[in-house]
Amino acid sequence: MTRLRSMRPADLPAVMALEEELFAPDTWTAAMYRDELSRTDTRHYLVADDDGAVVGYAGLIAYDDEAHVATIGVTGARQGEGIGAQLLDALLAEADRRSPVVLLEVRADNGTAQGLYRRRGFAEIGRRRGYYQPSGEDAVVMKRERPAGAPGGRGKP
Repeated sequence: MTRLRSMRPADLPAVMALEEELFAPDTWTAAMYRDELSRTDTRHYLVADDDGAVVGYAGLIAYDDEAHVATIGVTGARQGEGIGAQLLDALLAEADRRSPVVLLEVRADNGTAQGLYRRRGFAEIGRRRGYYQPSGEDAVVMKRERPAGAPGGRGKP
């Protein structure tokens, strides 16, 4: 059974293997993840754990005025099972507690992810040419405002 839990430094070897599977050549480094995990005041990183195996992960950067979905990925063997949606929903619940708006970048050629984001209330607001490095792939910038009636913690209404 897959459950979500906070990402720990011990998860980094599995996360790095997924980074390579999913995002090469535009992968983050283990040092980048260690830095992110050390910033507990503004970061929220999760893994999808299936009986001790990390099958997905996601990260949020959240400030009082806006939040950013930093990363989200699910191993190819488990895509289509709803794990990505589960991770995204957990990030959005945290984002809604902290910030009035959530932003993200997604590869322009990743229609599946864009569809998931649209179903969760995101809309395209722009493009970043050559955003992903070193591949030079373009990014679609998407934005979601906190739903009406959602509790807003530290963020402005």
